[in-house]
Amino acid sequence: MHMQNRTIAVIGAGLMGHGIALTLARAGHPVAITDPIDQARQTVKDRIAASLTAMGVSKSDAAGILKRVQVVDTTAEAVSQVGIVFEAAPEKLDLKRQIFAQIEDFAPDTAILASNTSVMPITAIMANLKNKARALGTHWWNPPHLIPLVEVVKTGWTQGDVATQMMAILEGAGKTPVLVAKDVPGFIGNRLQHALWREAISLVENGICDAQAVDTVIKSSFGRRLAVLGPLENADLVGTDLTLDIHENVLFDLESRKGPSPYLERLVAEGKLGMKSGAGFRNWSEPEAEATRARVAQYLRKLDGILPQ
Repeated sequence: MHMQNRTIAVIGAGLMGHGIALTLARAGHPVAITDPIDQARQTVKDRIAASLTAMGVSKSDAAGILKRVQVVDTTAEAVSQVGIVFEAAPEKLDLKRQIFAQIEDFAPDTAILASNTSVMPITAIMANLKNKARALGTHWWNPPHLIPLVEVVKTGWTQGDVATQMMAILEGAGKTPVLVAKDVPGFIGNRLQHALWREAISLVENGICDAQAVDTVIKSSFGRRLAVLGPLENADLVGTDLTLDIHENVLFDLESRKGPSPYLERLVAEGKLGMKSGAGFRNWSEPEAEATRARVAQYLRKLDGILPQ
């Protein structure tokens, strides 16, 4: 079957699953989606429709996209005649392993099997498969229908052509896939993101500045160029010699603890869980939290309007 006409299954109809299904159906693929929770199955098309409306997709185009999405009751029914399976279940290892055992029982032998996870080792998820060569990870970023990046994660068992096919499918769906050649915790994006977060938390923990100052510095300086100039491009732009000079004078003093920050652990223990509880690193009223969510969503929709689909 030609890659661009492949039928695709999505196992999990929550936040990530609905966005993955939307993206692939929008690219022309027939998509079968399921979820063990009745309400998730019953509402997934409405949620896809709402996301399409928020993205500015016309009613007629949205109707065509929704026709390509079939909601089914079981994993067996979803995967029985597909070329690719995307698992988008909660981040629980035993659950993901159970799902892949079911998928392997019912999917065609030629189907590519992909797990969507942000940090869990793909090697651990796929360890019990009979045919590990066709399995890999695909880390879609949230929200998956708006963020371009998908990290394609190989294990030591993954055949090269499987990763190549997956990259082609994602490119054809308007995504920006990046190959992660070794299965490491956090892959690429979350390792970079949380290295930044570790230092950001440390600055607040050690009384160097408050949380608002950290966020202001990032948004008002190097954050403005990150979308068009990656860190290694920037290092080459300013010169590797200058980069080395800076590292010799700064790196020794950066946070390097191997575990989580005690400050972060204390926030969680005190129930300060961020916007959902009204306090975290900062205090949040509901209007402030909603305004921040709306600002991010509007920004992502604006970017989506200029990205190729």
